[in-house]
Amino acid sequence: MSISKLSQYLGILPYRPFRRMGGRLRRSTLVLSRWMAVLGQSLTLLAVWWFLQFEFPIIECIFVITSAVIVNLGVSLTLPLDRRVGHMEALIQLSFDLVQLWALLWLTGGMHNPFALLFIAPVVTSATTLSRPVTITLIIVAATLSFSLIYNSRPLPWSPTGSFMLPFVFTFGMWCALMVGIGFTSLYAWRTSSESRRMSDALAATESVLAHEQKLSALGGLAAAAAHELGTPLATIQVTAKEMSRELDPTSPLGEDARLVLSQAQRCRDILQTLARRGDEGDKIHDILTLSALLEEVVEPFETMRANISIHTDNTADSPLIFRQSELLYGLKNFVENAADFAKDSVVLTADWNKQDIFITIADDGPGFDPALRDRLGEPYVSGRSEKRSAGGGLGLGLFISKTLIERTGGHVRFDRSDLGGARVMMQWPRERLEAGLRG
Repeated sequence: MSISKLSQYLGILPYRPFRRMGGRLRRSTLVLSRWMAVLGQSLTLLAVWWFLQFEFPIIECIFVITSAVIVNLGVSLTLPLDRRVGHMEALIQLSFDLVQLWALLWLTGGMHNPFALLFIAPVVTSATTLSRPVTITLIIVAATLSFSLIYNSRPLPWSPTGSFMLPFVFTFGMWCALMVGIGFTSLYAWRTSSESRRMSDALAATESVLAHEQKLSALGGLAAAAAHELGTPLATIQVTAKEMSRELDPTSPLGEDARLVLSQAQRCRDILQTLARRGDEGDKIHDILTLSALLEEVVEPFETMRANISIHTDNTADSPLIFRQSELLYGLKNFVENAADFAKDSVVLTADWNKQDIFITIADDGPGFDPALRDRLGEPYVSGRSEKRSAGGGLGLGLFISKTLIERTGGHVRFDRSDLGGARVMMQWPRERLEAGLRG
């Protein structure tokens, strides 16, 4: 069994060859970082040699630094710098940086040299932008190279030469601290970048869903506009067909065709007039709903599902008129679909309001939200149900998208256990936020 397949079996690494994995690190970033390292190393050697006047193998050190310059020039002259590097190329370049640093440290004191801390830099760079296999590989390389410096290296530049020697236990402790630092900073960087990528992907999915919903909402207006635009040429066709039917013998084939064109043109005009009326009504009625009408529109696509969906609006005083919003409709529909998918028998939508706020609650009698994940519900890629009825499951983006869209309309979302024994989603809006479009 290969190492990669064994790692997959053990759950350590995903089985994906490095060469097939796309990178997120630009080649120019690696080159720029190496130029900065060359500059820093050169200035440090100059300070130790010139100002401190410590003796060390400076020629060999210059050769090591020159190797980094040659690599940078070779990469810059042969490869495009504005491209993202693959994981294998990034692994090779960062491994070279570790080996180059190891060579400099071997010439200048090994683990006694305080600049041994720089072993962290390539590993953290990988943890922030590259995959776990690459990062783990670099951690192993850094640990191996730094551990070898405990036992074998040139003396630390000092005066007199070779007079500075730390006890082995202290040196080993420095190596252990370096390993802890690499592990902690790498894990922190990986978690931070991972959360950032997850949130970015989830928000992109939310924007895509919202754009699709807005396109659907705009179809009514487009239909009305098309009806108005097509009315004039269709009227011309109708007049021409009427003139042709008068001139031609009604019993002739051409006369019959003319009458057919006339009847079909009239039918098209009737259809377009109906679309135009619907579009005109949409400006006044379609975009303004009572709270009950809003909930009825939300549940309509799911009335054929197994669960019985009911709506309760006991409050009849000063009923709010809601301005239609794509975000509001999609968020509510997604919550209702989720409840109907998991419900055993029933889903209940409850609406209430006062002078300041509007409240909508969606409850079901399904298995409810997983208590262990309740505090994380609404985060991307977190699926809160303790069991999944739908085949295949989901990515955990549904609750995040719905919650994000509801909050975009000014609402606040909370998740809890319902009186029916299942899940409950409670939403609250300042009344003026949902009715703002009426005054705008």
